[in-house]
Amino acid sequence: MPANLTELVDLLDLEMLDDGLFRGRQPENTGFVRVFGGQVAAQALVAAQRTVPEERHVHSLHSYFLLGGDLSIPIIYDVENVRDGGSFTTRRVAARQHGAIIFYMTVSFQKVEEGFEHQDPMPDVPRPDECEPMVDVIRRRSAEAADWWEKEWSAIDARMTPSDDPATQRIWFRLVEGLPEDRRLRNAVLTYFSDLTLLGPTMRPHDKAVGSPDLQVASLDHTIWFHRPPGEGEWFLYDQHSPSASRARGLAIGRVFGENGELAATIAQEGLIRPISPQS
Repeated sequence: MPANLTELVDLLDLEMLDDGLFRGRQPENTGFVRVFGGQVAAQALVAAQRTVPEERHVHSLHSYFLLGGDLSIPIIYDVENVRDGGSFTTRRVAARQHGAIIFYMTVSFQKVEEGFEHQDPMPDVPRPDECEPMVDVIRRRSAEAADWWEKEWSAIDARMTPSDDPATQRIWFRLVEGLPEDRRLRNAVLTYFSDLTLLGPTMRPHDKAVGSPDLQVASLDHTIWFHRPPGEGEWFLYDQHSPSASRARGLAIGRVFGENGELAATIAQEGLIRPISPQS
């Protein structure tokens, strides 16, 4: 995956092929066997943003992962203009490989408006410098998984907060080189990382994790509501909870708070968490 902010920005810089048609590149070095879900979601958002006036910003996106993405070829993003209204703009994005749709997103944009304001308070957790590095938490379970994390996610610093509830995990995240200044790019970066670790709380109550040999894991859908612009603070708290797992699926809800306590986004994702025999 991108090793720094420059590589991430390059990954999200799509090539325009025609009106509403874009091509997204793949990361050069990755240990993934298929395209990371956050990548295709972020690239799809960038494609939609390219067709919308700059004064309108994303307020929600709803998406489905239909097929695993092939890392050996680019992804084509086809943007459909659904509606251009007085306040809201709607786009649909189909991501294609090998002639098939692998991902589908509906995304809505809004002009800047003033209105009522309220939000949940940020959970009371220790500060990042008081929390254990994510890689150390992973290493206690698997040295191999920890080495993979260090290689794939060197662009971020992640700290795990303590939790007595296995269905809840709260992680401090920051980009080592900081966030880009452009608001649209910040929203795309948030979308990229929103897919990371979110399914963890669906498996922890069952003493499982991504990479468990007896578990098949995949993102099925992904929704983000963007409440406020991502702040300029160094850290973000990703508050994650799984209210339910059943029928080989797990639901996770995430809230992203800025370091200043502002609620930037709410995320929801259902994932496949299918028990299998290790030989399957």
